[in-house]
Amino acid sequence: MAAFLGPVSWTEALALRAAHPDAVVLAGGTDLCVDINFGRLRPTTVLDLTRVPELTAIERSNGSVRIGAGVTYQRLLDELAADAPGLAAAARTVGSPQIRNRGTIGGNLGTASPAGDCHPPLLAAGAHVEVASAAGSRLIPIAEFFVAPKRSALAPGELIAAVHIRRAAGPQVFAKVGTRNAMVIAVCSVALTLDPVTRLIGTGLGSAGPVPLRAEAAEWFLAAALADRGLWDRPADLPADVVSGFADLLAAAALPIDDVRGSAAYRRHALRVLAGRALAWAWSDLWEME
Repeated sequence: MAAFLGPVSWTEALALRAAHPDAVVLAGGTDLCVDINFGRLRPTTVLDLTRVPELTAIERSNGSVRIGAGVTYQRLLDELAADAPGLAAAARTVGSPQIRNRGTIGGNLGTASPAGDCHPPLLAAGAHVEVASAAGSRLIPIAEFFVAPKRSALAPGELIAAVHIRRAAGPQVFAKVGTRNAMVIAVCSVALTLDPVTRLIGTGLGSAGPVPLRAEAAEWFLAAALADRGLWDRPADLPADVVSGFADLLAAAALPIDDVRGSAAYRRHALRVLAGRALAWAWSDLWEME
């Protein structure tokens, strides 16, 4: 029988992590319990973080939001729709109400799955992941957090403490393809942010490679096209060549594979379609916010 560790404070959690670096972390359990039930994992020690109150805080300051690792998908949806609309939109597509009330943003990051729904909007928003150990804490840019399929940049003895994200200055959208709209692993997904203040673009791709990806060439292309044509300054329809150019570059950034959920060719096609839709939605939202 596995040893079960149940800290009730962040200090205690970090001390137990230091003493048991190989312990399997329980955040919400929506992935872990499935693995245990199907016999894919037989942990000898489980570190349960669900009773650590510090992990459930949402704090706003200086234009940014610190989201504790224990914040559930439902709270992302209920409390962050204005601050992080892309993240809230992704949370809306996760599982059933029961899963959304149990699963956490920290647990989603901890699995480091290429298909994690929170990952694309966090990439598009340029988030940072706060991790900590008994020796101290550090911030990891989200683009550096995912290092391989289901492997993250967490060092031995570290736990995910929170996610830091700038409050949205413009539209943020999320779209995914699956066998249905929710309660399904994404075949592929796209997140997009438009920031009219910095005039920068952010993207995130899910289920499109070995790790969640950004489409940097697509970001640069769209930002330059909007600036060169003066489109940031006036409501206007986006030219077809701008939409298609952005969609083509975003799809080209993917590194998809064939698997049981879809072929690489289908994923590239779907990403191109999603990119065009996401851009149309975000562009419409931008002028509705004016």
